[in-house]
Amino acid sequence: MKSGHLWRPVAILFLAAGLAAAAGDAAPAGRARAVFKEFAWDFGKVKQADALTHEFIFKNTGDAALVVERVETTCGCTAAMVSADRIEPGREGRIKVVLDTHGYSGRMTRYIYLISNDADNGRRELSVTAEVVVPPSPRIELDRYNIDMGVYLEGESPSAKIVIRNTGQLELSIEIAHEQIKSYSGGRPVAFPLLLPTGESIEIEFRFPPQKRPGFLRDYVLVRSNDTYRSTQSVYFNAYIATRNNLKELFRKYKSIIEDRN
Repeated sequence: MKSGHLWRPVAILFLAAGLAAAAGDAAPAGRARAVFKEFAWDFGKVKQADALTHEFIFKNTGDAALVVERVETTCGCTAAMVSADRIEPGREGRIKVVLDTHGYSGRMTRYIYLISNDADNGRRELSVTAEVVVPPSPRIELDRYNIDMGVYLEGESPSAKIVIRNTGQLELSIEIAHEQIKSYSGGRPVAFPLLLPTGESIEIEFRFPPQKRPGFLRDYVLVRSNDTYRSTQSVYFNAYIATRNNLKELFRKYKSIIEDRN
């Protein structure tokens, strides 16, 4: 038998295998597609502080697995969790969204993003909307929260004032507690709880005891109220307590500047 007759079948076999491999390399890769039943959900009118839940359902209609990289939200009040990070072709997935309305009022819309290998949209946008209805309530507002009281002489009593307003629809009840700082209004000690009608304001003066220790003074008071949204707030105070020698040194140092201005 001639060797040429043996070579031809072998060559044909290798040629066929090569063509099959080439055809396999040229075949298009599978594509994943997430098809949602809806892209937006409106909860309608809800009460403030409600935790609202909705599930976005989608199906992978592609011919490759849908791989979820992550789910993003645009607000800390919104949490989202996907049912699985890999959805096979023909299978369904779910994104559970929880919207916390505590502290919000009026119409609010928050967005959720599905980041995946979806061939049509790798960053799919979803949204949830709610109209938060706030019942009548007291509302406290302070005109400032950080007070620089300046420089005081050793032995003096620093003081500072703030204005408290009730911008809500119900009477505001206020408590201010501190072991050493006393509260006054119109020159008279304030009796707590202080009741402030809606739409009204009051100026509170905080008086510190005589300061015996020189240097920086830092302190704060807690303002508590029946405002359900901001029941406790802090007011911070800063001052510098100087000795008489400190003042003498400052006067000598800046005497020429003071005299030039006069």
